Amino acid sequence: MTVKAVKMPCTTPNVYTKVPDGGWGWTVAFAFFFVEALTYGIIKSFGVFFNDLMDSFDETNSRISWIISICVFVQTFTAPLSTVLSNRFGHRFVVMAGGVLVSTGMVTASFARTVADMYVTIGLVSGLGYCLSFLPTVTILSQYFDKRRSLVTAVASTGECFAVFSFAPAITALKEQIGWRYSLLSVGVLQLSIVVCGSLLRPIVIKEQAEEEVKAQPPEEPTETKYMLENEQTRTSIESIDSGVEITTSPRNVPGNTKAEPKSEEPKEHAQTLVGNNSPPPEPKTKLLDFSVMRDSSFICYAFFGLFATLGFFAPSLYIIPLSRSLGISKDHSAYILSAMAIAEVFGRISAGWVLNKKPIRKIYIELICVVLLSVALFAFPFASEFWGLMTCSIFFGFMLGTVAGTHIPLLAEDDVVGIAKMSSAAGVYVFIQSLAGLAGPPLAGVLVDKTQNYSSAFYSCAAGMVLGAVFLSLVRPCKAGLCHRQQPGAEEGAAEGMAEGTQDLPEDFIEMDIGKADNSGKGCLKS
Repeated sequence: MTVKAVKMPCTTPNVYTKVPDGGWGWTVAFAFFFVEALTYGIIKSFGVFFNDLMDSFDETNSRISWIISICVFVQTFTAPLSTVLSNRFGHRFVVMAGGVLVSTGMVTASFARTVADMYVTIGLVSGLGYCLSFLPTVTILSQYFDKRRSLVTAVASTGECFAVFSFAPAITALKEQIGWRYSLLSVGVLQLSIVVCGSLLRPIVIKEQAEEEVKAQPPEEPTETKYMLENEQTRTSIESIDSGVEITTSPRNVPGNTKAEPKSEEPKEHAQTLVGNNSPPPEPKTKLLDFSVMRDSSFICYAFFGLFATLGFFAPSLYIIPLSRSLGISKDHSAYILSAMAIAEVFGRISAGWVLNKKPIRKIYIELICVVLLSVALFAFPFASEFWGLMTCSIFFGFMLGTVAGTHIPLLAEDDVVGIAKMSSAAGVYVFIQSLAGLAGPPLAGVLVDKTQNYSSAFYSCAAGMVLGAVFLSLVRPCKAGLCHRQQPGAEEGAAEGMAEGTQDLPEDFIEMDIGKADNSGKGCLKS
């Protein structure tokens, strides 16, 4: 079946007969690239302001770090709200509103007088905007692609990595010219571009070819309903289009009788009932947030995987430079290690998308292999004792982090987890659960470092969380298979009941007339 797109104005949804795997989806992927850069890219680059904020507000590093911690927590904690708003008002409007919030929070933060002001402006306002901008964009992108979904999402998500390359040095240079406040103001104005990206997110509607053909047919006349049943006493006919049986007793079909008499009202009511039964059922209401995913054991396992794996997502990038400095590596060389990690992450995202795009392949198993290798990379950091050893670990970690970070949310659309139909609600609940680990991960690693006076303990805690995540990820496929096996007997019983009900719906006198005619024809054959 070929893809059939209905041409409409840019403000209306794109209508296809199947998932296009392209078309306007390429524009959505382009928009997602920049949304990723202007959200996560800015968050990861915000560290360039840390020293300036500490000097201006006379605060400690830990209090300044809570700005981003609150921002990330709000971004993930409000994910269900993003899902509800997207289902109610559409992805385009929500992303555009999120862009306004992100820009407003960042611009207002440039006028902050205390660190508490930044907790509100960047932490709460921009954090909510980040959620409303990112999650609906990745959700609608998954709806435009099927076979190429993994590859396109992985490539588009590299916007975050390229933003780290460009924004960090650019903001640093800008600070030297105009100061950190005007630099922060410029970043906020730049983030207003999210509104433009959101305007490109045209909704998509998938309509089956068969449904369109049925709707294209003109409505049948009342005399050509499935069954036309009228009483012989009122001199009418009994017809059946489906069975091809026609028994005529009406005077209008008898030669010589042209007298017309009014029909009784009861058959008309019966015919109207039959016509009403043949009309298409009303479309079900779209749920704003479908909590039925919480009853799916495979999704629960996948959510626990995201919860524990998130412990290993943020802490390594925060502690890699302190670890390298503790080993006697210079500041410049430590920055090279972080840059190498970001470059490797780009290749990891693209490679994961390319591998998962292959058919046939069980994507959940590929993800499991990547998570196990990511755990190995985290365990390897404490054993590095010099620059090249730490560089090797960072490149390996960055590559494996890219394979997992770029694919774990799009994998919700796979049938092994919840499927594309429930992805919007599942993504909201999934990211909400992740928020707990996103808030607790960096402080937990910091507590371990303070207790042990060794940065290696932070990497051990991240590795332990990643191992637990791998255990739950390995249970996703068995839980889904077990759920399917339990549903099969019920599905067979339901089909049998449906056939029985369909037989009971047939009019009794219609069946009797058919049998009577068959008996009469059989007797005629015997007599002859």
